[in-house]
Amino acid sequence: MKLILVIAGTDSSGGAGLEADQKVIAAHGCYAMTAQAALTAQNTLGVNAIHEVPSDFVKQQIDACIEDIGVDVVKTGMLASASTISIVADALRKHKIALSVVDPVMVATTGAQLLPEEAVKTLCYELLRETYILTPNIPEANLILKEAGLPSVEVRDLDGLKELASAVHGLGPKYVLLKGGHIPLTLDHKVAKSDADKKIVVNVLLGENVSEVIESQYQSSRNTHGTGCTLASAIACNLAQGATIVNSVRKACRYVDAGIRTSPNLGKGSGPLNHFHSLQILPFAPGTFVEYILDREDVKPAWREFTHHEFVRQMGDGTLPEESFKYYMIQDYLYLAASIVTHIRHEIELHLSECKQFGLTQEQIESYEESQACTAYSRYCLDIGQSEDWLALQISLLPCLLGYSMIAKRLDEEQKTNPTKDNRYRSWIDTYIANDYSQAVEKGRALMEKHAGKQSPSRIEELVKIFVHATKMEVGFWEMASKP
Repeated sequence: MKLILVIAGTDSSGGAGLEADQKVIAAHGCYAMTAQAALTAQNTLGVNAIHEVPSDFVKQQIDACIEDIGVDVVKTGMLASASTISIVADALRKHKIALSVVDPVMVATTGAQLLPEEAVKTLCYELLRETYILTPNIPEANLILKEAGLPSVEVRDLDGLKELASAVHGLGPKYVLLKGGHIPLTLDHKVAKSDADKKIVVNVLLGENVSEVIESQYQSSRNTHGTGCTLASAIACNLAQGATIVNSVRKACRYVDAGIRTSPNLGKGSGPLNHFHSLQILPFAPGTFVEYILDREDVKPAWREFTHHEFVRQMGDGTLPEESFKYYMIQDYLYLAASIVTHIRHEIELHLSECKQFGLTQEQIESYEESQACTAYSRYCLDIGQSEDWLALQISLLPCLLGYSMIAKRLDEEQKTNPTKDNRYRSWIDTYIANDYSQAVEKGRALMEKHAGKQSPSRIEELVKIFVHATKMEVGFWEMASKP
């Protein structure tokens, strides 16, 4: 897991700052650490208040993270003061940080300047020289030029964007990504004069042997709160995972574009992005798939009917008619033979041994005609095996594998509480509580847990339906055996 240290300010509304950074980093499968440089009271309508964190405490946060856990990429956001910017520049040198993404949070979307002029100068003369990639928007880029004593660049077209990016690049960062979202362009790369003319957004990446223009379709959306933080953190993650600078930026731009397109439309002003648009969240924790299935309300009725059927109760207390049990054993063998897979072969051997105690030979069993319930169940499993994947087949057999173990253990406990003398079906219970069968169940469960965690949420729903259907087939088995 790649390690990203974010040095930035907070956003109490969660759409920008450290809160957005951590969402982005989590969505990219990286590990986020934070050093808070400022606390803000803000929402989608604007920044109401800023509380600076003392620079020496920012330094302690940075050192604490790097000296213990380490870091692959440092990403900065709102640094709030000149002294904190100096601290960050020193930290990059001290810890020999090769990869850094500096988002110079200076100007809010509303146009308000968030960073004092002294701090901007410190950024220009100290931090930029230590920066791997700088990601200013157009107002921020011109403010940097102003504080560096250079003329601003008026952007009228794509060439103006390139000129502005080049001027900022000359101040020291290895790469500059100039974000053009503030000035949408027409299809012929001129500054759009009306909403109807706004067709594309252009970002310009310049640096060592790199000159790239990255275009995306303009989206007329109010939900752009935190786009700068989001883009910079996505770049940091891509760099940490080994992507080239060009691919890191391109992938990050696509990520932000999708985040705007799928935004949740929160707040009354500039709403946040959807940072998790490409994630599929499973409804169970790793290793708990089976428990998740059995706890579902749409599974419980069928599972209860199967595991607490009257047939099971009578088998447990020894009152089940022997003809019913023998007929069940015959049909269960025919089912197992038809549905044979690796973990069932051993069960068939146990089954034949059990049948011998009731005077049933393998030849006699195989001469019987399948009941309709047996045919339906075995053909259902075969159909799943033919039309679905390996996991679906295992799920179709799971009620049998798991259910018999759970039933036998419960009946064994009931026997200990209320002993039944000379229960002729005790050997069935012993078969399914034995260590070898319990080990087979655990092996089967482990395999399913391993593969279930790799499925999509929609696939999990499909597998649950297979499990419920197969469980109802098991109920049909008890019903069949009760009326041979």
